[in-house]
Amino acid sequence: MSRQLAPKRICLVGSTGLVGWTMIEQAVSRNDIRLVGITRREVKLPHGARMEMLLADPSGWADAIAAAKADVLVCALGTTWNKAGKDEAAFRAVDHDLVLACARAAQAAGVDHMIVVSSAGADPGSGNRYLRVKGETEQELSRLRFRRLDILRPGLLRGRRENDPRPVERLAMLASPLIDLFLWGKRRKYRSIRAHDVVRAVFALAREKAGGHFIHERDAMFYAIRRAGG
Repeated sequence: MSRQLAPKRICLVGSTGLVGWTMIEQAVSRNDIRLVGITRREVKLPHGARMEMLLADPSGWADAIAAAKADVLVCALGTTWNKAGKDEAAFRAVDHDLVLACARAAQAAGVDHMIVVSSAGADPGSGNRYLRVKGETEQELSRLRFRRLDILRPGLLRGRRENDPRPVERLAMLASPLIDLFLWGKRRKYRSIRAHDVVRAVFALAREKAGGHFIHERDAMFYAIRRAGG
């Protein structure tokens, strides 16, 4: 008789975004995952959701992360240039400062594995402010010395966003099957990917035991899913 693995306890920050909400939806049918979400506002959970949701202002997230008693921290935080009022400091406050604050809080709480959703093309030397901030955040996370750090770099995320239409992104999603045909070689990493598949990779990586610092672009995410038998 095979021994059933204990559920992996995951603390999720960024619960209301596309990836975070998809995680919540997918966790409903899984017995190997126990999800604890942290959010600043109440959200209506999907039918059948068996999870905890801790409400706190970001200034209190360190205490919430400690209370989650998680094995893994998953960070799906992120805003957009328009949502930040086209203010670089406001954009950086979420995509850099808050991500790092959550990472440090997780370490202080004894969490030794972090999975963070970044972006294809993230580079601290990029001339694009979005990719530069993402790259700087990755760089600083790597200095925190988690036992295991998984950085996911998806291209355009495909999926339905609740109350967040993003018309330009919606048009890009509609055109993505055609655009993807032209992305080969080094450009394959920019191909679109479903949020559903990013989450499958997150759940697969949450069970990985090896230590180290790993960057997963699009193809590597699918490899992680296959390796886990997904």
